[in-house]
Amino acid sequence: MNRRHRSTALLLALSPFLALQLAPASVFAAQPAKVVIAYAAVTARIMPLLIAQDQGFFAKYGLDSQPVLVRGATPLVTGLAAGDVQIGRTAGAGILSAVAGGHDFKMVATFTARNSYNVVVKPTIKRPEDIRGKRVAINSYGGGTWVGAMLWFEHFGLDPQRDNILMQSFGDQSIQAQALESGAVDVVFLDTFYANYLKAKGMTILADYTELKQPLVSQSTVVQRAFLQQREDVIESYLKAEIEAMAFACGPKNKPTTMKLFMRRLRIDAAAAEEAYADLLRGVERKPVPSLEGMRNLQRLLKGSNPKLGALKVEDIVDNRIMRRLDESGFIERVYAAQGASLK
Repeated sequence: MNRRHRSTALLLALSPFLALQLAPASVFAAQPAKVVIAYAAVTARIMPLLIAQDQGFFAKYGLDSQPVLVRGATPLVTGLAAGDVQIGRTAGAGILSAVAGGHDFKMVATFTARNSYNVVVKPTIKRPEDIRGKRVAINSYGGGTWVGAMLWFEHFGLDPQRDNILMQSFGDQSIQAQALESGAVDVVFLDTFYANYLKAKGMTILADYTELKQPLVSQSTVVQRAFLQQREDVIESYLKAEIEAMAFACGPKNKPTTMKLFMRRLRIDAAAAEEAYADLLRGVERKPVPSLEGMRNLQRLLKGSNPKLGALKVEDIVDNRIMRRLDESGFIERVYAAQGASLK
């Protein structure tokens, strides 16, 4: 093959690559950003994430999203640290522990900024003081339900050590509910969906989550600092999608669709879906601004067992810039108005 033929062949071989190189920037901008979103438990309050996927809100904002259930904060944090997960949905306690352990994470939103855990007990337990000497299920030490348990103990004037309360790790809330139902434990601290399930099985809701008014972070959005610096646009798109999904769920006209999704995703019947839907409306923030006070409260609860947590500057973990921008721009009001939903 002579030089002219070789040059022509090389040009033909490279032509697809050259076409991409010379393509306008809009071609690349149109490509969805791939993002893995990990969540630690399936509850009513994680549903905005699943609604965003089901109703196409992630795609609307240019994301090729892959929500993945990763049971427990520890494997979720590991995935974030390794870069296998770009966005995590988890409790604030897990974020604090991860940062104290050396990870460079930022919390960019708080979807549940208050206690969400009801106290559910065996029928033989009639009063808070009856919890002394009993077995309590938690997800893990420092995890979400552990935090809920500690807040309730504080409220009741109980001390796990002094009152000989045995706390045992059982995994996520569904497994904790099974532990109480089977008699493996005497007390659990669970979201309303699981609390009502246990009530129907003959257990007692000793205290409702609304009795505790302290700020908390039980559902938040966390990312690596480097990812926030490099792809703030992706994180903003993600937050837009979840906020619009929550607005969709709040819209009365969308309730039948939302209920069907609850039944399918949570594998429950229509009556249970009604309860889960009510829990979503009561428990998820319409404006999920990251809760600095909630993180400070968590730090207070956790620092006694881990001195590194006490040394953290919570202000360095919370980044409210994106949420503040979405709020001040009127985006949140617009998407709620479009769905005929209230922000209250």
